[in-house]
Amino acid sequence: MTTKLILTHDVDHLGEAGEVVEVKDGYARNYLLPRKLATPWTKGAQRQIDQMTEARRRRTIASLEQAQAARAWLVDNVVTVTATAGANGRLFGAITTTELAQAIKDAGGPAIDRRKIQAVPPVKSVGRHTVSVRLHTDVVAPIEVNVVAAR
Repeated sequence: MTTKLILTHDVDHLGEAGEVVEVKDGYARNYLLPRKLATPWTKGAQRQIDQMTEARRRRTIASLEQAQAARAWLVDNVVTVTATAGANGRLFGAITTTELAQAIKDAGGPAIDRRKIQAVPPVKSVGRHTVSVRLHTDVVAPIEVNVVAAR
């Protein structure tokens, strides 16, 4: 049996937010619905799909040219983030993708959706780190992040 769902978040190897997908009942019941990654599809849910599509269109980088221009800026610039750190240079916590997106915007860079930034492994120490951001389906950009300790 399959269940028809509306994705509320991007799910790897399944689809993006706003898409209507059909998945097996167990996957829907045990994974997607409890984690609020999807909602059941109903006839009245088409309005919700349209709203999510419009919101995604407003916040995404529309064309490949814009993505390449944003990539050029990210490659040429180093983003500086200030965080509280201990004496040995370890941070109290980690640098979040929200902080990275805001730091890029504050530095004069392009507005980037925090969900497109991948900091693997997490940035947990002072110094230079490299994280990646998926700007477009065909464009992935490295971001050079300089983490400095707050005084």
